[in-house]
Amino acid sequence: MTTIMIKHYFIAACAAVMSLSAFTAAAQTNAAAPSADQQLVQRGEYLAKAGDCVACHTAKGGKPFAGGLAIATPIGTVYSSNITPDKEHGIGSYSEEDFDRALRHGIRKDGASLYPAMPYPSYAKVKPADVKALYAYFMQGVQADPAPNRGVDITWPLSMRWPLSVWRKVFAPAVAADGPEDNSPLVRGQYLVEGLGHCGACHTPRGVGMQEKALSNDSSQFLSGGVIDGYLANNLRGDARDGLGNWSEADIVAFLKTGRNSHSAAFGGMADVVANSTQYMTEGDLSAMAKYLKSLKAVKEGTPALAYDDKTHQALRKGSDQSPGAMAFLNNCAACHRSSGKGYEETFPTLALSPTVNAENPASLIRIVLEGAEMPWTHKAPTQFAMPGFASRLSDQEVADVVTFIRSSWGNQASSVNASDVAKARKQLPEKKTVEAGSAPLAKQ
Repeated sequence: MTTIMIKHYFIAACAAVMSLSAFTAAAQTNAAAPSADQQLVQRGEYLAKAGDCVACHTAKGGKPFAGGLAIATPIGTVYSSNITPDKEHGIGSYSEEDFDRALRHGIRKDGASLYPAMPYPSYAKVKPADVKALYAYFMQGVQADPAPNRGVDITWPLSMRWPLSVWRKVFAPAVAADGPEDNSPLVRGQYLVEGLGHCGACHTPRGVGMQEKALSNDSSQFLSGGVIDGYLANNLRGDARDGLGNWSEADIVAFLKTGRNSHSAAFGGMADVVANSTQYMTEGDLSAMAKYLKSLKAVKEGTPALAYDDKTHQALRKGSDQSPGAMAFLNNCAACHRSSGKGYEETFPTLALSPTVNAENPASLIRIVLEGAEMPWTHKAPTQFAMPGFASRLSDQEVADVVTFIRSSWGNQASSVNASDVAKARKQLPEKKTVEAGSAPLAKQ
């Protein structure tokens, strides 16, 4: 009898242990599988990174999305707004409809129009389902911060907001509606480039009303290059000389993932885009963007590609070129970019046949020489290489000489640069640690 009781107790204990194990396994499975709400928040977080929201809505040293970043415009400075879920200073009191009106229509909750420094003409293409996910993330996945918003530094009457409503009606497109999902790579890439990625906000030239001259590939001006913050955001179309004509889809993916490839390295605002946004995107989405960009025809179709010319390399090696530009290059640039102009792949960018070097507008090259540049840090390429600025070392004329030399060497065929071009760029530097135009460089004093 005792044996039978012990046997029953043993069986019951085993059953209890098995039930507890099953309960624990089920709990672990449920914990591992996020709820529908959590999935929506996670989706929104990904979309916020794809849209690079943190870059504009975070001031230097500030909390993420708490706003306060100064954004220069032709009429003055505006400051990005607090988009954390703080109810007083942020968007905590926004309904999903309020959020949608701000994001895609450019209208604040109080009915005032937003400055188009907020790229709502691009975000107009964001689908309602993605707006819903973004709203869930900003309300549930972002920490509220009570940082107050700053007023604009724009003099009256330009500071009046009512003309912005007219601007919206003239230049802002109709917002997208939900429709059949088409995730084919080309369509997906177009959606990301033209919409959330808002690539045109920097890479498309602007008209007299400061509107993007094109919002889609209906015009060859779309993504043909635009000046922003003193840099030229490069032509992203199929031009072989100053665009992506010589880049493969894999080259574009590598650049967006790591901030560098065999053709170039990210600098200026694009370094921030890679660091904050594109490095976190999936391979599928990056490949889709690359496929779409490679589908864009050249602005100047029929222009032949440039070919490498070794004459400059040999002249520098022999010392037969004693021109001011050549000497400035040897003294300041050759150690990293080499006398061949080819640099060191994915370390120090090539200057030979570079789209940045051969751009019609030399703004980026001048700015990099003056201010220097630093590659972004990424998970796939954690080593950061930097170039020092030469604003305090070289005069305007010396910078013009070396930039002109670079733009006409190793097969490059770009126009010359003069000292006045450099002087204009120098005035835009955040810190005026420079020498006066025409004075001797520090190295010779």
